[in-house]
Amino acid sequence: MYDVVLFGATGFTGGLTAAYLAAHAPEGTRWALAGRNRAKLAAVRERLAAISPAAGALDLLVADVADDRSLRAVAESARVVATTVGPYVEHGDGLVAACARAGTDYVDLCGEPEFVDRTYLRHHSTAVASGARLVHSCGFDSIPYDLGAYFTVRRLPEGVPISLEGFVSASATFSGGTFHSAVTAFSRLRSSADAARERRRAEGRPAGRVVRGRVGPPRYDRRVGAWVLPAPTIDPQVVLRSAAALDRYGPDFRYRHHIAVRRLPVAAGLVGGVGALVALAQLPPARKWLLERRKPGEGPSAAERARSWFRVRFFGEGGGQRVVTEVSGGDPGYDETAKMLGESALCLAFDHLPETRGQVTTAVAMGDALTSRLVAAGIRFEVR
Repeated sequence: MYDVVLFGATGFTGGLTAAYLAAHAPEGTRWALAGRNRAKLAAVRERLAAISPAAGALDLLVADVADDRSLRAVAESARVVATTVGPYVEHGDGLVAACARAGTDYVDLCGEPEFVDRTYLRHHSTAVASGARLVHSCGFDSIPYDLGAYFTVRRLPEGVPISLEGFVSASATFSGGTFHSAVTAFSRLRSSADAARERRRAEGRPAGRVVRGRVGPPRYDRRVGAWVLPAPTIDPQVVLRSAAALDRYGPDFRYRHHIAVRRLPVAAGLVGGVGALVALAQLPPARKWLLERRKPGEGPSAAERARSWFRVRFFGEGGGQRVVTEVSGGDPGYDETAKMLGESALCLAFDHLPETRGQVTTAVAMGDALTSRLVAAGIRFEVR
């Protein structure tokens, strides 16, 4: 019945994604809003009608993450389901399962490595059989890095060893939902490590090729004029999975991923702050206190988002050639993330893409087509 169903439209990021689709989905796109509260969905639809009168007629699908029957109905009604409902490790598995069984393409904003690994173990083979494409991390986690690395590699010679480094810098604030996902992930480090080991055993290594991630110590890097720190995020894992899947990354691909911070005191504070958050997340009373600081559904104002930006610079070497590229845009966590998720869903629904199935990355599933969409939508992919 639908080209795209947006699940979680009543949340902060879900509402921004709904607004993006109302403004930018092609005329004639059949799409619907899904969530557990019909009254709240109706309120979202009313706001969307001010953006596009056609959005005032959107269907509303009532579904709950605790009700498998409702999730199955959503999956079976759509070509693509996009979800913003997190933390995914707590609320996401049922929808992935429903999409994998129904042969429905799935996209999310997940930055939680444990969830991505466990859905691979539980649902990849089912999705391969049904033809579903399960594409995690279709927002700031991890499109700028995954497609940025892909963009850079394609500007180096083929069939040669490639070394690539990515440096991310940003100015932005975060929502309550993002904070809850981060604290939940930090509280599950052992479980996350177990899931990663299980996936490595199940997935194996690419035949005849080497793909490696590298982690270096904090240092000052003159190329970017900043202190650079190893990034404890899902992003380098996504880049390496694309490299393992695509021969275009060469016979020996190595990647290093950094956060770039211009001032040393800020870099030190970032390291200390993340360390303290990880430590507190291990203790149930402290974790509860942290989660009460920000509620899901809360997020930065439009004025705050307008001042936000991101930039990811890549330095690539291969076959005696060097290239420097950059991916950049506005507010990373919300405005641009809503754009990335919306365009990912539309790309899977409408574009001519390589034949893929199962759990795949954005570069593997959508590569050039999604890059072109994002450039047209205002995100910059440039050779410096």
